[in-house]
Amino acid sequence: MSIKLGKFNQLEVVKRVDFGLYLDGGEEGEILLPSRYVPEGCEVGDMLNVFLYLDMEERLIATTQTPLAQVGQFAYLQVAWVNQYGAFLDWGLMKDLFVPFREQKARMEKGRRYMVHVHIDEESYRIVASARVERYLSTERPDYLPGEEVDIQVWQRTDLGFKVIIDDKYAGLLYENEVFRALEPGMRTTAFVKQVREDGKIDLSLQKTGFERIEDFSKTLFEYIRTRGGRINLNDKSPADEIYAVFGVSKKTFKKGVGDLYKKRLILLSDGGITLADAEAE
Repeated sequence: MSIKLGKFNQLEVVKRVDFGLYLDGGEEGEILLPSRYVPEGCEVGDMLNVFLYLDMEERLIATTQTPLAQVGQFAYLQVAWVNQYGAFLDWGLMKDLFVPFREQKARMEKGRRYMVHVHIDEESYRIVASARVERYLSTERPDYLPGEEVDIQVWQRTDLGFKVIIDDKYAGLLYENEVFRALEPGMRTTAFVKQVREDGKIDLSLQKTGFERIEDFSKTLFEYIRTRGGRINLNDKSPADEIYAVFGVSKKTFKKGVGDLYKKRLILLSDGGITLADAEAE
């Protein structure tokens, strides 16, 4: 059995001691799970799902705590402290995550947050992080299909929009004019693939391609108003985030749908919202 440093492992409890439990680490020998992390009622022979990392003495140790990132993942973490060797990030464990100066784009400052990649340093065998994010993104052409749903983490804002990290592996882009709700670095959400360009770059959308069709949304909007007594408080001047919270579409799509219904004389508009024409007549 081989263990995976910096990740969760299923290990068997082999011994109980005053200060915790020892787990079977295979070739690595027995690994300590300190008392404060031992689940209530745990016995020898039980299997535990534990995260493995190195303690202050560089010894392999287990915890049942969940870190903010595992090896191979990206995360937006806050600097807890800085010394002459580098910065130390709070990643949710007793021992902070080290970022050497050579892995910082600019000197990290205490209290600020940075997007980093978590990995094992090949020389020291330590779990470390790097702010040189681009180095750890795949350069292979992905096989995503248009319309495919993917998990993303917001990376940084640019002149074009928002750079994101897709499935902890690829870089992607959400264009500014298609972002209709608040996004912040580190935020995790889902998006839909618009296209994979010839150079491998990935364009994304926050809503599924095809739902932007005016007629489709017009029907949805009409039925929504009808089932709510013929009146809603939203209108084409409502904030984009309120529109998205209700309908899951951009303000642009919402306004086009409203315009379509208005041209068909199915609705009436006012500062207070939208009313079905039939409801007003009643």
